[in-house]
Amino acid sequence: MGINKELLDILACPKCKGDIRLSKDEKWIVCDNCKLLYEIREDIPVMLIDEAKEVENTDEY
Repeated sequence: MGINKELLDILACPKCKGDIRLSKDEKWIVCDNCKLLYEIREDIPVMLIDEAKEVENTDEY
């Protein structure tokens, strides 16, 4: 099924309140500004800062 495009349009990064995007493999919500990856579990984005994965570069996602 995948994540709903309308939901993606209204979501924001909980840390910086900035724009987010869907990763290429559609397994993560990506905040390029904070360099955080928020996991998508069973088509539900887990938008918790404490559970986000920090990466050095978001270009590969």
